[in-house]
Amino acid sequence: MVKHEIVKLIFKDSVGLQMIPGSTTKRIRSDCPQSARRFALMLKILSMIYKMVQSNTYATKRDIYYSDTLLFGSQSAVDQIINDISCMLKIPRRSLHVLSTTKGFVAGNLCYTEEDGTKVNCTCSATAVTVPSNVQGIKNLTSHAKFILIVEKDATFQRLLDDDFFSKVSPCIMITGRGVPDLNTRLLVRKLWDSFQIPIFTLMDADPHGVEIMCVYKYGSVSMSFEAHHLTVPSVKWLGLLPSDLERLNICKDALIPFTKQDENKLASILKRPYIASQPLWKKELEIMAASKLKAEIQVLTSLSSDFLSRVYLPNKLQFGGWL
Repeated sequence: MVKHEIVKLIFKDSVGLQMIPGSTTKRIRSDCPQSARRFALMLKILSMIYKMVQSNTYATKRDIYYSDTLLFGSQSAVDQIINDISCMLKIPRRSLHVLSTTKGFVAGNLCYTEEDGTKVNCTCSATAVTVPSNVQGIKNLTSHAKFILIVEKDATFQRLLDDDFFSKVSPCIMITGRGVPDLNTRLLVRKLWDSFQIPIFTLMDADPHGVEIMCVYKYGSVSMSFEAHHLTVPSVKWLGLLPSDLERLNICKDALIPFTKQDENKLASILKRPYIASQPLWKKELEIMAASKLKAEIQVLTSLSSDFLSRVYLPNKLQFGGWL
């Protein structure tokens, strides 16, 4: 029996979204035509996992799919089965020796040693370091950072990197998942929190998609709710871009983007979520966004000056406590 497509979740301030023990399960049988193929694929992947654990080797989900594309049919089929196996056995995916493909970057005041002994120094301002593919294996983390800044988009992250932001204001660690974060980026944010216990701020677009991404870091996602204890960081704060900032900074309305129907639906969905009720200041910001039916990218701040984000906006926010 495999827990599948989680439909019963519980929200806890200290953890985020997590699965209720004994929630709805889906039975996969070998003697049923509808699920026989899925059962066979599950056994195939379990046998591959067994071999990797025995030989202490690792593979990405992509590697598993490409080992027999005709058999698996699609990458999404492999992804779902691996999630099901992880959920069924109640162990993190990395314990199955299955790694996610990394797309995130980290930079700033941080040094660590990878599992193979490679020493990584993220303080070089010219380039960012790719988030390690085996976050669980990194050790000897050292940092003098005063805070961690999660940046939604790669373009904004690179701009802050070019401006040498992480050393000009005060020592900090910057990390980006380049949009919706992959598993490794979320694991790294959690590991940094566990290691240093310093404030974590998010810098997102003032739109429903940006809010959704921030919620994934802070509260987790439905699909990975069974790993909430390893992934969520409920202490995450919303630094910007706040909908109320747009009016406070007198951003020209011509620079803002009208909502689409999809934006309206996404925002309405977020407002109904259990964790929003515990965040009245967040709810107020979302209601401002809903009333205006306008959204803004972080790049809108360049309409004030080319370096407004790193020279004025972020330093002022950090100095005067402009986060929620």
